[in-house]
Amino acid sequence: MCRRHEKRGSRKRAACICALPVAQLNRKLAAVRVKTETENAHRGRLWFLVITLSAAAIGLALFADASVASWINANTSDGLRRFMRLVSRMGDWQGHFAAGLILVAIAWLRRSKRWLRVFLAMLIACALAGIVARVGKIAIGRPRPSTTSEQTWSGPNLHSKFNAFPSGHTALSSAFFVTLLIAAGWRVGTPFLFIPLLIASSRMIVAAHYLSDVIGGFAVGIIAALFVAERVQIRTSHSAFDSAKA
Repeated sequence: MCRRHEKRGSRKRAACICALPVAQLNRKLAAVRVKTETENAHRGRLWFLVITLSAAAIGLALFADASVASWINANTSDGLRRFMRLVSRMGDWQGHFAAGLILVAIAWLRRSKRWLRVFLAMLIACALAGIVARVGKIAIGRPRPSTTSEQTWSGPNLHSKFNAFPSGHTALSSAFFVTLLIAAGWRVGTPFLFIPLLIASSRMIVAAHYLSDVIGGFAVGIIAALFVAERVQIRTSHSAFDSAKA
């Protein structure tokens, strides 16, 4: 209704003026819904792709396990084996957590909330991948290449000689550095992927894992990194996975 001093023409103009912000708000809400639906669809495709490729890679690696292990055993020098034992010791969870805590301390001292969040996410992903890998090792009970056993998959087993699949070293290292890749982008993150690759190689050379074990470790690490990156929301506009999306 119009107030007494208002005219009919002014009432119509006021109604039109009031309707404009409502229409703009509705358009913005519709755009947000479309964007959310697009992001959810992209996220679903990404998860499907990662899980499918991981399963396929593990399946193919299983057929190559014996031949790859034999080739490594025949072509590895004693010096290289000693070096890779050192890499394996340094590449366990203690080394990654020490590096992560140092990075967290640096970010905190520099008062960088952005990098503090990223480094904490790296530690969380590393811990998550390590836990998942440990549970998988015990539940699956696969003997290591250095173990003489007629069994290939023994089922639940707490003995370390039957904890081959997946590689825990590879899982936690790949989770740590793939999280950095997601947050910082290809240019910063890619060079650091050499570290989990080196650690995975060391685990095969010291006869602790088969090829499929380290592939399984990579799968666990990548999935853990993606999961944590979504929950902590560390992905930026120049993130590696956002650039792949574009």
